Amino acid sequence: MNPMSMDRDEPSSLLSLSNHSLEQFVLLAKGAKGFACAELIKQVLEAPGVHVFGELLEVPNIKELETGAYATHFRTLNLFAYGTYKDYLENKSEFLELTPVQCKKLQHLTIATLATQEKCIPYSVLLKELDIKNVRDLEDLIIEAIYADIIHGKLDQECKRVEVDVALGRDARLEDATGIADVLADWCNACEAVLNSVDRHIQRANHHKQRAIRHQQVIDQEIVYIKKTLKTQAENDEGGAGGSESHSAPKKSSGKGKTPRSSKFWQKTT
Repeated sequence: MNPMSMDRDEPSSLLSLSNHSLEQFVLLAKGAKGFACAELIKQVLEAPGVHVFGELLEVPNIKELETGAYATHFRTLNLFAYGTYKDYLENKSEFLELTPVQCKKLQHLTIATLATQEKCIPYSVLLKELDIKNVRDLEDLIIEAIYADIIHGKLDQECKRVEVDVALGRDARLEDATGIADVLADWCNACEAVLNSVDRHIQRANHHKQRAIRHQQVIDQEIVYIKKTLKTQAENDEGGAGGSESHSAPKKSSGKGKTPRSSKFWQKTT
């Protein structure tokens, strides 16, 4: 079976769409306190189109929830910003009990995280990381993630994997900055190496081109010389043939029927 294509029109920025949806919650959080902020967190975790939460985590009123009665709400918001569904399953007591909508959103975000690690994700890995029991439910979840603009790609049902073209960028912790900078530095170095290789190939191609041009010029000159030589030779041959015909000597007569002059000296006189 051929891969099932689920490509969609490439967005200008997956992240910008999520940021735009988050703005209203950031504005509300700036004027809320305590319980109101905790309820706001529950709402944002279920809100469609909101898949990044870093800006909300930076709001002072939200930061105040890190300790106290609503610390669980704060940890759950951190989970959606940086964590995966597997983190939730392994530490359920640390977080709020998620609704089905929130579970699905966290599973979608987990797919986005896995897509940053490898572009072809086997079904076996996804089944384990998302705690899904059968392939049909997994494929439905992946298709939902594609239509939610979490990832863009296609299902390869024959090879049992999802091939990701582009994925939503998730929030990054401050301590991740060094690793991100290293990745970008490696990418820049790789680009520089490719550019240098391209330059060398261009120089080599130009060198071969110049040699080919010079060789062609030599051949063209030889062709011109040969043509001139053949033309001159042909003209000389034509001129020599005409001159020999005009200056040829007349043929001598054979002299048949004539008596030799010397014979009269041998005649007898009477």
